[in-house]
Amino acid sequence: MSLENLKPASKADAIVYAPYFQGTKRNLLPLAIGLYQSGSLEGERHIEGGHSIPFVASWYVSKLPAELTLCRLQFDGNADLSYEVKMQNSEFVDYLIEVIMNYKRSRITDFSRSFYRKLLRIDS
Repeated sequence: MSLENLKPASKADAIVYAPYFQGTKRNLLPLAIGLYQSGSLEGERHIEGGHSIPFVASWYVSKLPAELTLCRLQFDGNADLSYEVKMQNSEFVDYLIEVIMNYKRSRITDFSRSFYRKLLRIDS
């Protein structure tokens, strides 16, 4: 899924998640839900002082914000560099909003540091 061609979700799909978000994040919610409904994302993890590493993220799609989703990331097309994390859909959509915000700012499709900390269980 390219963020350049991202289509917003319907108002009915986005409104279910509205209580979980405020301000700018709520404004980006239809785009984030559209991305979430696609079930996958291709991007690059930026490495300071090094080359970016391509990744493919995929996840299970559900309509309910409180349900859990399993997100899998595979880096550089290498099965040995696969990671997965389970979280509530509303939390994952929040990370997707951050992806969209980052893309609008830098034109780079990547998750936030806080997402990678969760993925790698650094804060646990």
